[in-house]
Amino acid sequence: METSVDQYVPSDYLPILIQFAAALGFVLFALGLTHLLGPKRKSDVKNAAWESGIESVGDARSPISYKYFMTAILFVLFDVEIIFMYPWAVNFREFGMTYFLPMLLFLGVLLAGFYYELKKGILK
Repeated sequence: METSVDQYVPSDYLPILIQFAAALGFVLFALGLTHLLGPKRKSDVKNAAWESGIESVGDARSPISYKYFMTAILFVLFDVEIIFMYPWAVNFREFGMTYFLPMLLFLGVLLAGFYYELKKGILK
């Protein structure tokens, strides 16, 4: 049976599967070997709190103000805005007025949301 250029058979994927299996095998072998041969030292210093050097006090599940989450969401929102604006700005001369008005509408919606957030006092 002849295969055309556009037709793939399962044996075409065999080199990829072999490479994936070899990589996975190496990772598992290396992790297992280091676990077996590596030093196993337990001490109070090793188990102590190291981040900022301050012992943790209280419950980690204490309630946090919703304003913290709103600020994080706003950061993501305006970060995504820049992701959409950058390619538009790079190709602005090529697009001309065709995409200028939709971008003004996009910015208008975002600025309306930003104005609403300022009026609600979320950023205070």
